Amino acid sequence: MPTEDELFAAVDALLEGEPEMPPPAERTRLREAARISQARLAEALRTSTQTVKNWEAGRSEPRPPRRQAYQRLLDGWAEKYPKPADAEAAQLPETFTGTPAQAKVRTPPSSAPEVAVATAEENAEPSAAPAAVSRPAPANQPSSTSRRPAARRAAKKPTGPAGTDERFANGPLGVLDGDGSLYCVGGLVLDCPAKTVPALVEWTLAEARLGSPRLHRHGNDGDPLIVLTDAAAERLGLPATLEDRRGLRLPDDHKVIKQLTKAEWQLSGRGFGPWTRIYRPMQQGKRRCVQLVILPWDALDVRSWGDTGQLPAPDVAAVLGTYATRVLTPRGTTAVCGLELMTALRPPTRAVKDETTGAFVPGPLPGSLNRPIDPAWPEAPDEHPVLAGRFPEHYTRTPAETINEESLTWFRPLTDQEVAEGYTHAVGIDVNMAFAAAANRLNVGLGPAREVTAPEFDPKLPGSWLVDLSGIETDPRLPSPFTPDGERPDGPGWYSTTTVAYATELGARVEPIEAFVRDESGYYLDPWYQRLRDAYVATMADLGVTTGMSEAEFLAAMAGYKSADPQTVAVLAAIKATAKGGIGKLQERPRHIRHKRGEPWPALKRVAWSPHIRAEVIAKTRTNMHRKMSRLAAVGLYPVAINHDCVVYLSHGPSPLDFLPHTDEGKPLPGGFRLGVSPGMVKHEGTQSFLWLADMIENQHANPAREIKGPGILNEGE
Repeated sequence: MPTEDELFAAVDALLEGEPEMPPPAERTRLREAARISQARLAEALRTSTQTVKNWEAGRSEPRPPRRQAYQRLLDGWAEKYPKPADAEAAQLPETFTGTPAQAKVRTPPSSAPEVAVATAEENAEPSAAPAAVSRPAPANQPSSTSRRPAARRAAKKPTGPAGTDERFANGPLGVLDGDGSLYCVGGLVLDCPAKTVPALVEWTLAEARLGSPRLHRHGNDGDPLIVLTDAAAERLGLPATLEDRRGLRLPDDHKVIKQLTKAEWQLSGRGFGPWTRIYRPMQQGKRRCVQLVILPWDALDVRSWGDTGQLPAPDVAAVLGTYATRVLTPRGTTAVCGLELMTALRPPTRAVKDETTGAFVPGPLPGSLNRPIDPAWPEAPDEHPVLAGRFPEHYTRTPAETINEESLTWFRPLTDQEVAEGYTHAVGIDVNMAFAAAANRLNVGLGPAREVTAPEFDPKLPGSWLVDLSGIETDPRLPSPFTPDGERPDGPGWYSTTTVAYATELGARVEPIEAFVRDESGYYLDPWYQRLRDAYVATMADLGVTTGMSEAEFLAAMAGYKSADPQTVAVLAAIKATAKGGIGKLQERPRHIRHKRGEPWPALKRVAWSPHIRAEVIAKTRTNMHRKMSRLAAVGLYPVAINHDCVVYLSHGPSPLDFLPHTDEGKPLPGGFRLGVSPGMVKHEGTQSFLWLADMIENQHANPAREIKGPGILNEGE
């Protein structure tokens, strides 16, 4: 038996141990009372802003030596800013709607998220599943199937649709880790008992309450998304890597495929790969489908998502959850998401009543693309069936035989006057979300093309026109707006309505030889643009770049926004890739190595496969830039290089403010480039010396706009 002295010594050691950290809500209260930002606190403690966010959300705890420093700071603030009289109520999350008595907090070990133990009455619903109810856990047992961070702050940005629809009370998605913890948006953690893929699918549909409400009343609700970490994939019997690197799918004889088949689950045509859709046929109009994302199989492309796939499970849930809330629940690559967003916002069909039978059947939704439509032959890529037999197999089509609407890539030699002017810098500016901005208020065809011979040009008819624009004079210091390389056309060619309309805007008289026009048209991409615009602006605001800033404030904020929060930067990159990739997907070409020219390929079955719409969007992107460059040329400023949505000007200083023209009142020149965060406005892309620019053009014969950010750093575009 221990002596009394030994017991007292052990107790004294406990009393002298590390003091307990205040709960997350109190940490937040103290920091805000001191008027210190999370970024500033992170800088002081030599850590990241996201780490501070995790401490204040209860997702993680500080470790030595930062723990002691953080504790000392909190103790100092606690003396300076004591709790108000209603301290118990003040510690509740801003979104909490219960009473203080319903928010008792149990403090777990520092390595685990803090747990809020709520009464059953707080979460109970007539149809509530057990997995969504938080209950007090006995001291000798693990917590129940739901764990919530104790005193989470109300988020400054949307974190999920929880609370808007009880069917999806736990948000759009969850990230499953190896211990069975399913991390959802807002810090919610569910305990998932499944140890096989079929069991995971069954549990998700029966208990997880994941998913998202439809974006259009005639559309479908978003299926629940489960993201598997490396450890979770191993737990479910999935290999660490895919042996089939070309097909990117599990072989049909894999045990997981056999388990799904035995349980009568089906896979989509792409099989069991990095993005997997597992479903059963609809019954009584109800979808039964779960999407899986396999992180160890490189499901999240680093070009679109950065290092998101390597983050801890709670952080992956935060990134994907924000994207799901602002754009849509991911369903594949960002390019796939861009295309899916179009049909989610403009569903192909709606329910209409059959007058004969009285039953409701699918009918076309006005203003939408509602059936796959073949393009006009000048709009079709070389592999398309409509061109079968029209040209020899290895023939290169001329401008009079194919439409070639692409963004500008152009540069020119410096003039003697520019060399003598004494410029010191080359400054690049980049158009924010250029392709999305071009989609705004763009009239596009929604039905089949009608061929017309010797038509009169009508800018209200979207389509393709065979017309000779070679006679239109353009300043050699500006690119031609009619070709992707900026060179003047040398004869008739096929152009979209947008390009021909811009030619008439420049004063040209056009006489089309032939045309394929569409009588059914509309602003199909408007809701797509608006949702992406709102997502982009909201995410930039999270990074400290907001609308309404002065030009100088905007440039200062943009100079360091990428270092503010890596997770938010990842969301931003995904939004931009969604806009760009979605437009590209409108003309997806054959991807299979065995495809034969003239044979159809899977993408042609989509209602949103439309090279015509892609051509109109890109034509508007190009003509919008040319219109602004022409406005600056009118006051004597000419570009020297262009790469898609980046344009380079000579300047007497390193900032865009050193060359962008302003009115006498100090406002940006009307019709020219404007600095700002909104899509269609511009940001600073990069600055190099005048000598660097001259060397690129004269000696390397390379486009300076491609590397204006710095040697070896290609312009990303948007």
